[in-house]
Amino acid sequence: MTNETVRAADTDSVDAYSVDKSTLLAVVLPYWKSKEKWGAWGLLALLVLLLLIRTGLQVVFLIYGGELTSALAAQDSDRFFQAATIFAIILIVSVPFASVSSYIRAKLALFWRTWLTRNYLQQYLSQQTFYQLRLKGDVDNPAQRIEEDIRTLTQETLRLFEIVVESCFQLIGFAGLLWSISQPLMLFLLGYAAVGSAIAAFGFGRPLLRINAEQLKREATFRHDLARIRENTEAIALYRGEPQEFSRSWHQFGRVFDNFTRLIRWQLGLNLFQNHYRYATFLIPGFILAPRLFSGELEIGDVTQAGAAFTLTLSALALIVLQLQQLTRLGAATQRLRQFRLALLRFSHPAASTESASAELKVKQKAQQTTIARNYGPQLVINDLSLTTPDGKNQLVKALSLRLSEGESLLIMGPSGVGKSSLLRAIAGLWQSGQGSIQCPASTAFIPQRPYMPPGNLRSILLYPDPDRFASVETERLRQLLEQVNLPKLATASFDRPVSRTLSLGEQQRLAFARLLLCSPQCVILDEATSALDTTNENHLYQQLQRHSITPISVGHRPSLKHYHQNLLHLSDSGNWQVSPISPRY
Repeated sequence: MTNETVRAADTDSVDAYSVDKSTLLAVVLPYWKSKEKWGAWGLLALLVLLLLIRTGLQVVFLIYGGELTSALAAQDSDRFFQAATIFAIILIVSVPFASVSSYIRAKLALFWRTWLTRNYLQQYLSQQTFYQLRLKGDVDNPAQRIEEDIRTLTQETLRLFEIVVESCFQLIGFAGLLWSISQPLMLFLLGYAAVGSAIAAFGFGRPLLRINAEQLKREATFRHDLARIRENTEAIALYRGEPQEFSRSWHQFGRVFDNFTRLIRWQLGLNLFQNHYRYATFLIPGFILAPRLFSGELEIGDVTQAGAAFTLTLSALALIVLQLQQLTRLGAATQRLRQFRLALLRFSHPAASTESASAELKVKQKAQQTTIARNYGPQLVINDLSLTTPDGKNQLVKALSLRLSEGESLLIMGPSGVGKSSLLRAIAGLWQSGQGSIQCPASTAFIPQRPYMPPGNLRSILLYPDPDRFASVETERLRQLLEQVNLPKLATASFDRPVSRTLSLGEQQRLAFARLLLCSPQCVILDEATSALDTTNENHLYQQLQRHSITPISVGHRPSLKHYHQNLLHLSDSGNWQVSPISPRY
């Protein structure tokens, strides 16, 4: 991607990456109003107290530093040793306060990050929210937002808070000292800080905010692309797809490189401005105070105090100038979390949501007005169901209605791309794009074509997703289940060894059926769940469903599947459908 393209994209996304007060408060405030608020506010108050003590010690440190210099210039030994003693005591006392305040800030940031991570994870992993976000493409790279953006938010916010609070204390302490030495120098300082802050905010702030946000997005996309290669190593190797994958990954890195090139150019301009702005202050106090020093009105220690006070006061007044890069990075992370939070609120359960601003509540209430009504009953009943693609542009199923008696099975067939899997997902409650109503048994399981094999040993795979519920199941019972699905080798193996990466797709599908038999639901939705099996194993597994009184609702292309179902729903192009009875083999 060219730099011109990046600039155009940045120009178009000004509003998307702007951070206002409501954005910051919506992301930052929930923790400070949560059940952990008293501990959090207590640590924050302790941090402020430590900063106050530390700043007071700095003021005294500066005063006696100037006294030390004046004693040397006057060659007054008694004055020198008295000032040196006090100076050393202040130095020894101040060091622990600096260390403890950093520890308190890091500890508070860790508690805050823990609460936010748990809160966002609960919403992300509730009510299939993670699935809906991926399906509709509402936000990019949720994993990066949960890990990196939350870490940046908590650490940088508290670090900047510490700088702001300490700067306020320094402003009170050092500005008074500077005013007592030279009022013209103090007035010059105020104007100098105001002009520098305006240049930094308007000249560098908004561009750097946009570029930092874009860099976070492109870095995450590049990282996601590498993770995709790792997860699909076998398929890529079999296709000999290495050149194509290299080309794709290199292109993603090129986008990272282009944007980062622009970022470091802007950082160069900012650093040049900051350095000129900061280093000019080394000469200014001397020029302004030199006449009074030469006339004997001031001692050399007074000039030293004024110079140090000028630098520290300027640092307090010019936070925007000196901390702009950190502010823009924090702003980008905050805006990304704000977008993520709004997306989560559209799908998450109300109990999992934190208190929200009125705008967020409106978004959430609007999202909760689902167009596909779902309820539970003894049999499958579908009334006037129409399904569309997530963008609403294409209709998959048109006005489907059917009613099955309790225990009746259903096979869904049709050409590829007509919406068979989408219909199954709508029955399972995953697909929300459409309108109509669906009733299905409350005890319903779902097996996709490629079953999920969680990391861990064979026992944890069999007990997924509810290991606590089946914790008392004996190993012998698990061996029997594996025998029932024709996995005798696994039945005789150790249940404590990891197996997820060594199983073929056919073994994974049979293992998923063993997990199903253990749960023994009333109904199971099968999305080509036997596609990797031969007809003998397929027949055996459907017989196991019948013996355990589990009613199948299946999608598939094999004619042999008709032997195991009582009803056939045939979907065709343009959303048309037809239901007909069939005679199963058993």
